[in-house]
Amino acid sequence: MLVLFETPAGYAIFKLLDESKLSEIDNVYQEFNTPEGAASVVKLKNFIKFEDTTEALAATTAAIEGKLSKTLKKALKKYVSKDIQEQLLVGDAKLGNAIREKFDLQCVSNSNVQELMRCIRSQMDSLLTGLPKKEMTAMALGLAHSLSRYKLKFSPDKIDTMIVQAQCLLDDLDKELNNYVMRCREWYGWHFPELGKIITDNTLFVKIVKLMGTRDNASGTDLSDILPEDLEEKVKEAAEISMGTEISDDDIVNIQNLCDEIINITDYRTHLTDYLKARMMAMAPNLTVLIGEHIGARLIAHAGSLMNLAKHPASTIQIFGAEKALFRALKTKKDTPKYGLIYHAQLVGQCSTKNKGKMSRMLAAKAALVTRVDAFGDDVSFELGAEHKVKLENKLRLLEEGNIKRISGTAKAKSKFEKYHSKSEVHHYPTAGDSTLGQKPVKREHSPDEQVSTKKIKLEDGAEAVTPKKKVKEESNDDVDGQLNGSVSEKKKKKKKQSLTSDVKEEPEVKEEMDVAEEKTPKSEKKKKKKQSLVSEVKEDPDTEVKEEMDVTEQKTPKSEKKKKKKKQSMSEDA
Repeated sequence: MLVLFETPAGYAIFKLLDESKLSEIDNVYQEFNTPEGAASVVKLKNFIKFEDTTEALAATTAAIEGKLSKTLKKALKKYVSKDIQEQLLVGDAKLGNAIREKFDLQCVSNSNVQELMRCIRSQMDSLLTGLPKKEMTAMALGLAHSLSRYKLKFSPDKIDTMIVQAQCLLDDLDKELNNYVMRCREWYGWHFPELGKIITDNTLFVKIVKLMGTRDNASGTDLSDILPEDLEEKVKEAAEISMGTEISDDDIVNIQNLCDEIINITDYRTHLTDYLKARMMAMAPNLTVLIGEHIGARLIAHAGSLMNLAKHPASTIQIFGAEKALFRALKTKKDTPKYGLIYHAQLVGQCSTKNKGKMSRMLAAKAALVTRVDAFGDDVSFELGAEHKVKLENKLRLLEEGNIKRISGTAKAKSKFEKYHSKSEVHHYPTAGDSTLGQKPVKREHSPDEQVSTKKIKLEDGAEAVTPKKKVKEESNDDVDGQLNGSVSEKKKKKKKQSLTSDVKEEPEVKEEMDVAEEKTPKSEKKKKKKQSLVSEVKEDPDTEVKEEMDVTEQKTPKSEKKKKKKKQSMSEDA
């Protein structure tokens, strides 16, 4: 077996003399306690020395990435490919796979090989006889410095560091600008307090103070380059009637120096913003297009780097910056926050309050996708971020308009959503239906299909009168309105109809002949006439229609009258 050993000075190829030692690896370290014991286990076959530090650095970086360097390829072709039947022991598994694919050699890399490499490293000075110890130490130190310098130069986190520093500096500049502007407004407000109410923009306020100086110079100062005409007239009018105190020339000089600092910081902030936007578009274009350069830079700064941000799930990106609120909610068992730094994104700011949680969740999911594309993709463009942004804007429009798609197909979701939107329908109350006074009762005309049950009543003259008892069809609303004007209440009429319809048999032929005289007579006279007709009918035909009439009268009359009628009937039957 052959052993490939890497040193700062070059590659060493050893010959394993006793292959059984590899299986008994636990006791091998005892053999390497002395140089003689180490020489009995392995023997140096070839040593390929690096010409300079650059070659050593190239070989080391290739080995770290699991690739074959030019020096190693030459060495393997020259010394190892001759003995194809031999196995090659390699310390790095990735490097062993690369050698196997390139030269078709059997490479072995396991824990036993790693232990053998440690033993060889402990006796490296005695095994590498042709290389002095001082030279080996110098080569190791030079390679370490070169490798550290190379990693720092080509670090993928370097651009991330520039973005993080630029964003942190922008935040600090915003705080300082606010403090300086507040100090300037308060300082100059003692001299000209009306100017702060007229000019609300901080940059314009500072430029006017710098250009005008004291308020006495307002009338002779041309402010047309800074302000429109109407505001310029207001400033000059307010300067003439200002209630502020007088200040000296030294005071106004110091105030103007502060204004110079504010203007310079504002210009530098604008330049730094352009620099940050260019860096973000170069490193993470999709994330920049989706949520903006400032929010993207804050997320990268919070995660540490773009790679770390790409490893986080969407649920974590959603609440970045709200860790205190999250742990407080978990501790108190309350609702967790729905958004953190992503709350300041443009898409979330356009939403109404009830839709901010939904939009922040959708935006965090898309941000997680585009961040991974920016971090791990090759030749990245901003097309994916622009596409996702258009989709989110369409969803935002649907959420705000209320035309959200129903997933379940039920009306429950629709009604739950419609309660947040006002309806334009206006219902008017019909005031004409409140009163029926002044309306003429409408006489009802019976249709030919309507059947009316009748009863026969014999008058004193012996003539028979037919009176209607029951109508099959229900009375219309107009007829009910007409009955309200009558002398008899509606309840009594219903009771009479029920009593008449329960006992009286309907006849097929309807004769609508109403006796006007009977309708106008009072109730007492009607009762007397009914009794007389009943007595006369009993004598003629006691078995037919008289029984029906008796049943009807029994329902209307009280118990005492019923008893009297029963006695009369029994007397008439005896007669």
